[in-house]
Amino acid sequence: MKGQKIFRVLTRRGVDDFAAVEATGLFDELLRRDWLVRWWPADDVDLGPDAEPAERILEHEPLDFVSYPYEWSFAGLKAAALLHLDVQLLALEHGVTLSDSTAYNIQFRGAKPVFIDHLSFRPYREGEFWLGHRQFCAEFLNPLLLRSHAGLPFHDWYRGAMDGIPATMAAKILPWRARLSPRVLAHVILPARVESGVRGLTNVRVSRATKNATLPRRSFDGMLRSLRGWISRLEPAGRGRTAWSEYASRNSYTSEEEQKKRAFVTRFTERLRPRCLWDIGCNTGGYAKLALDRGASRVIGFENDPGALEAAFLRSAAEGLEFLPLYLDAANPSPAQGWRQSERAGLSERRNADGILALAILHHLCIGRNVPLNEAVAWLVGLAPHGVIEFVPKSDPMVRELLALREDVYDDYTDAAFDQALSAECRVVESEELTAGGGRRLIWYERRGG
Repeated sequence: MKGQKIFRVLTRRGVDDFAAVEATGLFDELLRRDWLVRWWPADDVDLGPDAEPAERILEHEPLDFVSYPYEWSFAGLKAAALLHLDVQLLALEHGVTLSDSTAYNIQFRGAKPVFIDHLSFRPYREGEFWLGHRQFCAEFLNPLLLRSHAGLPFHDWYRGAMDGIPATMAAKILPWRARLSPRVLAHVILPARVESGVRGLTNVRVSRATKNATLPRRSFDGMLRSLRGWISRLEPAGRGRTAWSEYASRNSYTSEEEQKKRAFVTRFTERLRPRCLWDIGCNTGGYAKLALDRGASRVIGFENDPGALEAAFLRSAAEGLEFLPLYLDAANPSPAQGWRQSERAGLSERRNADGILALAILHHLCIGRNVPLNEAVAWLVGLAPHGVIEFVPKSDPMVRELLALREDVYDDYTDAAFDQALSAECRVVESEELTAGGGRRLIWYERRGG
């Protein structure tokens, strides 16, 4: 990366494979289907010592926002898995295969996945085994199976183990009924036994046996299609109600308050017309859609309730919205991690919002997660120079619900303390009481100094 531009360097070892793949017409077909990010030659660019020894330089179409598999909804990870398999199947038709099967080669435009790594393609060698099978299962299949068969959200585990969930772990957790499935046996149980070194096989011998294994193209194609059909039918267990999936219809707002809230968000969006808006606590995406209808170019939503997150992604996919809902525990955002903490950027390093919506999220941070009010406000304001924050007082039924099973030690959680914390960072553009007499309030802020 140089400035805001993204470059890929091809060495002598890679340039021949790239040229061979390019000659098959595969790239043109992937671009026609909008399955691959675009690129163009950039051989005259001086990248300094980073480009040595370069045989060819490519510049890539930039992405508006980079997300990671541990931030995707179940439906998002499923869509990414299906795209990977579709790309691999199309590649085989052109005599091409992929050198790996990592989920990090997929990104999203709205809820639509797109493949980003042009250099993963190489000519297919007849009879070669699918060396990416283990990686595909760990990074795509096993997280989906745990959610589908055991009802376990994968986000926190996946984030802590960036290479995904290995077969050895998935095999221990999947319920017995799932383990009886021939597909689970083939893609989880047997690979787990191999990984564990059963029957005296060492890792070296397993690696050598895998490398020397053969798989006819027809069988390879059949395996990919079987996986695709299986994954396309997976659904998250307990897909019904979760804590906040029905919040849009089960909250403490009157219809008049809801109308005032929508009007306030409309005014904010129409005036700011953000290129990118972050919706913190997006729930099922109602206000994200409103913002898109009123002038936002795209919305990145963040939600920690699996049911609400799933509904938001499915809504975006069904309606073709420029809206990407992602998993976020706001009190514990995705950190910078990987080698030298530079492989995967943390949430703060990926900030790109012109504005935020922080509707009915502050009390969850302060009372639900014990974050001091002034720090919660500073964090929200630090995400974007403009935004709307909703303050929900202790008298509100939803806050009383949070306080029902805990002692009220939140003396700093008051209207006056909120105003003071906000004024330390911003100026107030507009304020509106949704509930008369000290109830919910909306504050439109503008951060000092941009």
